[in-house]
Amino acid sequence: MAAPPVVLSIAGSDPSGGAGIQADLKTFATLGVYGAAAVTCLTVQNTLGVRSFTPLDPLLVTEQIRAVLDDLPVSHVKIGMVGSAAIASAIGGILRDFSGEVVYDPVLKAGTGQSLLAGEARAALAQLLDRATVLTPNLPELAALSGLPCATATEITAAATALFQRHPRLAAMAVTGGHRDEAGREIVDLLYQRRPDGSLATSEHRHPRLASRNLHGTGCTFASALAACHALTGSYEKAFREASRLVAALIEQSADLSLGHGTGPLLHHLVRRTP
Repeated sequence: MAAPPVVLSIAGSDPSGGAGIQADLKTFATLGVYGAAAVTCLTVQNTLGVRSFTPLDPLLVTEQIRAVLDDLPVSHVKIGMVGSAAIASAIGGILRDFSGEVVYDPVLKAGTGQSLLAGEARAALAQLLDRATVLTPNLPELAALSGLPCATATEITAAATALFQRHPRLAAMAVTGGHRDEAGREIVDLLYQRRPDGSLATSEHRHPRLASRNLHGTGCTFASALAACHALTGSYEKAFREASRLVAALIEQSADLSLGHGTGPLLHHLVRRTP
């Protein structure tokens, strides 16, 4: 039996199992890649929201990452919640010579609106953006990272273009559209890819907006699915479309779930898809 691709998730831990490291590992297993994990933060959260979080010692985070990279054939790294400027700097440093794909999901706030960055960590995120080959922001995150409005299609493209110009290693960006036209019946996810001449190729994936109270961890799942699918196919386009389809299928399959008193989790085990 051939060994599967190995994807390392660097993110926070969700004790309720819906987001963060837990969602990432479930997604990897669903798609048939081997998942490793380095924890950045311990959170106190459940389906009702994030109560608090504690960033780990940056050295401990670095040692976790180094232990995995020294031993396993990691081709893709997925970064989620960072938690502090010191941890962002530590991750940026240890990935300086990593030659594989780095998929960065810029988790800046919890779904309840609570900031997930301690102190002045936003300034340190530039190091992670410089390492990333792929970004997976939602619209509020794209606006925060670019410093530009993202209300219209033209503004979204301008914001994406600005980030490509600032970060030369960036090869692709998948912008999830769930926060746009929230009363609409359709969601439009966008993929931007850097062409050899520096211009951007744009494609989109449209899918119905599904009514569900179980949306906890959708962003983590999308980014992890994109990393896993790219590890399996080598195509940003295929990975983007498969990640969008997987999340939509998970939302649909999990819609009737009644688990927890707030925004419930996705049931990854109900959908098994291989690109």
